[in-house]
Amino acid sequence: GGLTRGRTGRAWVLGLFGRYRGTVRRTGLMWVNPLLLRRRVDVRLRHWRSEPMPAADGNGVALRAVVLVVWRVKDTARATLGVEDHESYLRECVEAALARVPVEMPGAARGSVEAASETLTRLVTRDAGAVGVEVFSVRPARVEYAPEVAAAMHRRRIAALDAQDRATMVTSVVDSVEDTVTRLTMRGLVELDDYERKALVKDLTVAFCAGRGESAP
Repeated sequence: GGLTRGRTGRAWVLGLFGRYRGTVRRTGLMWVNPLLLRRRVDVRLRHWRSEPMPAADGNGVALRAVVLVVWRVKDTARATLGVEDHESYLRECVEAALARVPVEMPGAARGSVEAASETLTRLVTRDAGAVGVEVFSVRPARVEYAPEVAAAMHRRRIAALDAQDRATMVTSVVDSVEDTVTRLTMRGLVELDDYERKALVKDLTVAFCAGRGESAP
Protein backbone atom coordinates (compact mmCIF):
# COMPACT_ATOMS: atom_id res chain seq x y z
CA GLY A 1 0.00 0.00 0.00
CA GLY A 2 3.00 2.32 0.33
CA LEU A 3 4.14 1.98 -3.28
CA THR A 4 3.42 5.10 -5.34
CA ARG A 5 4.76 6.98 -8.34
CA GLY A 6 6.01 10.53 -8.45
CA ARG A 7 5.40 12.65 -11.54
CA THR A 8 7.18 15.68 -12.89
CA GLY A 9 5.43 18.84 -11.78
CA ARG A 10 3.63 17.04 -8.93
CA ALA A 11 4.46 16.80 -5.25
CA TRP A 12 3.15 14.77 -2.34
CA VAL A 13 2.41 16.53 0.95
CA LEU A 14 2.65 14.01 3.80
CA GLY A 15 0.87 14.19 7.11
CA LEU A 16 0.49 11.94 10.13
CA PHE A 17 -2.25 12.38 12.73
CA GLY A 18 -2.81 15.99 11.68
CA ARG A 19 0.89 16.95 11.66
CA TYR A 20 2.94 17.90 8.61
CA ARG A 21 5.62 15.30 7.94
CA GLY A 22 7.25 16.63 4.76
CA THR A 23 6.94 17.00 1.00
CA VAL A 24 8.09 14.51 -1.63
CA ARG A 25 9.05 15.91 -5.04
CA ARG A 26 10.81 12.82 -6.41
CA THR A 27 9.77 11.23 -9.70
CA GLY A 28 9.39 7.56 -10.54
CA LEU A 29 8.42 4.69 -8.29
CA MET A 30 8.89 5.15 -4.56
CA TRP A 31 7.69 3.72 -1.28
CA VAL A 32 5.92 5.91 1.28
CA ASN A 33 4.80 4.83 4.71
CA PRO A 34 1.16 3.76 4.17
CA LEU A 35 0.20 5.30 7.51
CA LEU A 36 0.97 8.78 6.15
CA LEU A 37 -1.81 10.82 4.62
CA ARG A 38 -0.78 11.85 1.09
CA ARG A 39 -2.07 14.94 -0.70
CA ARG A 40 -1.04 15.56 -4.28
CA VAL A 41 -0.20 19.15 -5.22
CA ASP A 42 0.41 20.54 -8.70
CA VAL A 43 3.58 22.68 -8.55
CA ARG A 44 3.82 23.52 -12.27
CA LEU A 45 3.52 27.04 -13.67
CA ARG A 46 -0.14 27.62 -14.39
CA HIS A 47 -2.35 30.12 -16.22
CA TRP A 48 -5.79 30.82 -14.85
CA ARG A 49 -8.38 32.72 -16.85
CA SER A 50 -11.11 33.91 -14.51
CA GLU A 51 -14.80 34.24 -15.09
CA PRO A 52 -16.14 37.83 -15.43
CA MET A 53 -15.56 39.54 -12.08
CA PRO A 54 -16.99 42.81 -10.72
CA ALA A 55 -14.74 45.83 -11.23
CA ALA A 56 -14.97 49.60 -11.73
CA ASP A 57 -13.20 52.30 -13.69
CA GLY A 58 -11.70 55.52 -12.33
CA ASN A 59 -15.14 57.19 -12.32
CA GLY A 60 -16.82 54.38 -10.41
CA VAL A 61 -18.71 52.95 -13.42
CA ALA A 62 -19.49 49.26 -12.91
CA LEU A 63 -17.51 46.89 -15.15
CA ARG A 64 -16.93 43.18 -15.63
CA ALA A 65 -13.31 42.07 -16.04
CA VAL A 66 -11.86 38.73 -17.12
CA VAL A 67 -8.41 38.40 -15.55
CA LEU A 68 -5.47 36.26 -16.64
CA VAL A 69 -3.29 35.13 -13.72
CA VAL A 70 0.10 33.40 -14.03
CA TRP A 71 0.95 31.56 -10.83
CA ARG A 72 2.33 28.42 -9.20
CA VAL A 73 2.50 26.73 -5.82
CA LYS A 74 5.82 27.58 -4.19
CA ASP A 75 5.31 26.33 -0.63
CA THR A 76 3.34 23.08 -0.75
CA ALA A 77 2.86 22.88 3.01
CA ARG A 78 1.29 26.34 3.27
CA ALA A 79 -0.83 25.84 0.14
CA THR A 80 -2.20 22.54 1.41
CA LEU A 81 -2.46 23.12 5.15
CA GLY A 82 -2.79 26.91 5.37
CA VAL A 83 -6.15 27.09 3.60
CA GLU A 84 -8.85 24.66 2.63
CA ASP A 85 -8.43 25.31 -1.11
CA HIS A 86 -5.57 27.48 -2.34
CA GLU A 87 -7.16 27.94 -5.81
CA SER A 88 -10.33 29.35 -4.28
CA TYR A 89 -8.20 31.54 -2.03
CA LEU A 90 -6.35 32.89 -5.09
CA ARG A 91 -9.66 33.68 -6.77
CA GLU A 92 -10.79 35.61 -3.69
CA CYS A 93 -7.50 37.55 -3.67
CA VAL A 94 -8.08 38.60 -7.28
CA GLU A 95 -11.66 39.67 -6.51
CA ALA A 96 -10.45 41.73 -3.54
CA ALA A 97 -7.77 43.41 -5.66
CA LEU A 98 -10.27 44.29 -8.40
CA ALA A 99 -12.47 45.92 -5.79
CA ARG A 100 -9.58 48.27 -4.87
CA VAL A 101 -7.93 48.95 -8.23
CA PRO A 102 -9.75 50.82 -11.04
CA VAL A 103 -9.44 49.25 -14.49
CA GLU A 104 -10.06 50.90 -17.84
CA MET A 105 -12.08 49.97 -20.89
CA PRO A 106 -10.27 48.95 -24.10
CA GLY A 107 -8.91 51.98 -25.92
CA ALA A 108 -7.64 53.72 -22.79
CA ALA A 109 -4.08 55.00 -22.54
CA ARG A 110 -1.51 52.22 -22.44
CA GLY A 111 0.11 53.71 -19.35
CA SER A 112 -3.08 53.44 -17.30
CA VAL A 113 -3.60 49.81 -18.38
CA GLU A 114 -0.03 48.86 -17.43
CA ALA A 115 -0.33 50.69 -14.10
CA ALA A 116 -3.52 48.80 -13.26
CA SER A 117 -1.88 45.46 -14.12
CA GLU A 118 1.17 46.24 -11.98
CA THR A 119 -0.97 47.27 -9.02
CA LEU A 120 -3.16 44.17 -9.31
CA THR A 121 -0.07 41.95 -9.49
CA ARG A 122 1.46 43.57 -6.42
CA LEU A 123 -1.70 43.25 -4.32
CA VAL A 124 -2.45 39.64 -5.29
CA THR A 125 1.20 38.62 -4.82
CA ARG A 126 1.18 40.02 -1.31
CA ASP A 127 -2.09 38.35 -0.31
CA ALA A 128 -1.47 34.98 -1.98
CA GLY A 129 2.12 34.74 -0.76
CA ALA A 130 0.87 34.06 2.77
CA VAL A 131 -0.40 30.64 1.65
CA GLY A 132 2.62 29.65 -0.44
CA VAL A 133 1.25 30.74 -3.83
CA GLU A 134 3.66 32.65 -6.06
CA VAL A 135 1.99 35.07 -8.49
CA PHE A 136 3.89 36.36 -11.54
CA SER A 137 1.29 38.55 -13.22
CA VAL A 138 -2.34 39.59 -13.01
CA ARG A 139 -3.62 41.22 -16.18
CA PRO A 140 -7.17 42.11 -17.27
CA ALA A 141 -7.74 40.15 -20.49
CA ARG A 142 -11.21 41.51 -21.29
CA VAL A 143 -13.11 44.45 -19.80
CA GLU A 144 -16.70 45.38 -20.57
CA TYR A 145 -19.50 47.36 -18.97
CA ALA A 146 -21.66 45.60 -16.41
CA PRO A 147 -25.10 44.58 -17.76
CA GLU A 148 -26.92 47.10 -15.58
CA VAL A 149 -25.04 50.09 -17.06
CA ALA A 150 -24.12 48.81 -20.53
CA ALA A 151 -27.13 50.34 -22.31
CA ALA A 152 -26.74 53.74 -20.64
CA MET A 153 -22.99 53.91 -21.36
CA HIS A 154 -23.59 52.92 -24.99
CA ARG A 155 -26.06 55.78 -25.40
CA ARG A 156 -23.59 58.16 -23.75
CA ARG A 157 -20.81 57.18 -26.12
CA ILE A 158 -23.07 57.64 -29.15
CA ALA A 159 -24.13 61.07 -27.86
CA ALA A 160 -20.49 62.06 -27.36
CA LEU A 161 -19.60 60.97 -30.89
CA ASP A 162 -22.58 62.88 -32.32
CA ALA A 163 -21.59 66.01 -30.41
CA GLN A 164 -18.03 65.71 -31.68
CA ASP A 165 -19.23 65.28 -35.27
CA ARG A 166 -21.52 68.30 -34.97
CA ALA A 167 -18.71 70.45 -33.55
CA THR A 168 -16.40 69.38 -36.38
CA MET A 169 -19.07 70.15 -38.98
CA VAL A 170 -19.80 73.61 -37.53
CA THR A 171 -16.09 74.47 -37.51
CA SER A 172 -15.74 73.37 -41.11
CA VAL A 173 -18.80 75.38 -42.20
CA VAL A 174 -17.59 78.54 -40.44
CA ASP A 175 -14.17 78.22 -42.08
CA SER A 176 -15.77 77.73 -45.50
CA VAL A 177 -18.08 80.74 -45.08
CA GLU A 178 -15.23 82.95 -43.91
CA ASP A 179 -13.04 81.88 -46.80
CA THR A 180 -15.83 82.51 -49.34
CA VAL A 181 -16.71 85.99 -48.04
CA THR A 182 -13.03 86.96 -47.84
CA ARG A 183 -12.36 85.92 -51.43
CA LEU A 184 -15.43 87.74 -52.75
CA THR A 185 -14.53 91.01 -51.05
CA MET A 186 -10.77 90.88 -51.66
CA ARG A 187 -11.21 90.28 -55.39
CA GLY A 188 -13.70 93.13 -55.66
CA LEU A 189 -16.49 90.94 -56.92
CA VAL A 190 -18.96 92.44 -54.42
CA GLU A 191 -19.09 95.46 -52.15
CA LEU A 192 -20.91 94.73 -48.91
CA ASP A 193 -21.94 96.86 -46.00
CA ASP A 194 -22.39 95.34 -42.54
CA TYR A 195 -26.01 94.38 -43.13
CA GLU A 196 -25.29 92.75 -46.49
CA ARG A 197 -22.27 90.94 -45.09
CA LYS A 198 -24.34 89.47 -42.25
CA ALA A 199 -27.06 88.41 -44.68
CA LEU A 200 -24.52 86.77 -46.99
CA VAL A 201 -22.88 84.96 -44.10
CA LYS A 202 -26.28 83.70 -42.94
CA ASP A 203 -27.26 82.47 -46.41
CA LEU A 204 -23.92 80.76 -47.00
CA THR A 205 -24.03 79.09 -43.59
CA VAL A 206 -27.51 77.69 -44.27
CA ALA A 207 -26.45 76.49 -47.71
CA PHE A 208 -23.26 74.81 -46.51
CA CYS A 209 -25.03 73.14 -43.56
CA ALA A 210 -27.81 71.85 -45.82
CA GLY A 211 -25.28 70.49 -48.28
CA ARG A 212 -23.26 68.71 -45.61
CA GLY A 213 -26.42 67.32 -44.06
CA GLU A 214 -27.46 65.77 -47.37
CA SER A 215 -24.00 64.27 -48.01
CA ALA A 216 -23.59 62.87 -44.47
CA PRO A 217 -25.72 59.69 -44.95
